[in-house]
Amino acid sequence: MALNTIPNKGLTSRGYPSDRLVTPIIINGDMSIAQRGTSSSGITSSNYYSLDRYQTVISSLGTWTQSQSTDVPTGQGFAKSFKMDCTTADASPSAGDYLFVRQMFEGQMLQHLKKGTSNAESLTLSFWVKSVKTGTYIVQLWDNDNNRFTSKSYTVSSASTWEKKTLTFSADTTGVIDNNNGEGFRISWWLGAGTNFQSGSLATTWQSHSSAIIAVGQVNHADNTANDFYLTGVQLEVGTSASDFEFLPHDVNKNRCDRYYKNLDSNDFRLYTTALDGNTSDRLGGTLGFTTEMRTSPSVTKTVANSQSVESQHLSPNGYSIFTSVSNRGGTTHIDQIKFDAEL
Repeated sequence: MALNTIPNKGLTSRGYPSDRLVTPIIINGDMSIAQRGTSSSGITSSNYYSLDRYQTVISSLGTWTQSQSTDVPTGQGFAKSFKMDCTTADASPSAGDYLFVRQMFEGQMLQHLKKGTSNAESLTLSFWVKSVKTGTYIVQLWDNDNNRFTSKSYTVSSASTWEKKTLTFSADTTGVIDNNNGEGFRISWWLGAGTNFQSGSLATTWQSHSSAIIAVGQVNHADNTANDFYLTGVQLEVGTSASDFEFLPHDVNKNRCDRYYKNLDSNDFRLYTTALDGNTSDRLGGTLGFTTEMRTSPSVTKTVANSQSVESQHLSPNGYSIFTSVSNRGGTTHIDQIKFDAEL
């Protein structure tokens, strides 16, 4: 069974009988995991800031605070949402300015889409959105391996009101996605775009890359500091219709996020090492095995206590080991606030 296929027999999360197999392409669609923190302010550049798996991509289009919010659609089972709050407006974007939020996927997680073959599958995206600013918004799918894309528009009809949107994207029989752990695919919610991305007709069918037709009609969500944008209940699935949102158990959702980023801070993790023989040139070693295999050997950021120096370390998708040096008999050190990053 594929890594991202979850058997769903008996009762679904909504409580009705089902024997179908659910393949949740989107990770953290209920916005419940935020290992980097629940809020980040002063955002003017591209990076991951708060909620797991959602990357902000921005070029000179306002200043933003991104956060995990408790503002959610009533009675739908969601507890958290993703929020973008404009804190410095830009009412006149330059031609090349842009702002969108995206999630990227490994190629090996997408082989069931059969993209690039005569049996390629259509995809349906469903999500809940709330925005102060009404008007046209764009969602884009991008095939990174073959430089192909398609876009769909949706309308925020009522200001500051939760609305459910469903968009169906046609199958693409051109361009096979590589079966590896590199980026094969991405989905982007646009919030603003300069004229370089809004000339011609919106590319509503799959085609080779052309910047001018990616985000035609997109409103400028950065034009006022009153603008807030909320997103939750995101689901991308094979087929031409949307099913009810598939709520995963918290531990399953967290493990899926851990494949790309792990944050073990001083409140829940310390790796202690102690010198045993009193030699002043002791090297202290420690090893951490990952409960969830990461996408690739991650980068690491850490705090080493007691001013000890790191002599060497080793990283793999399955764990981490480190050696530090000490200058006192029976020296002890610990490592905390350790973060592992294997994002696409």
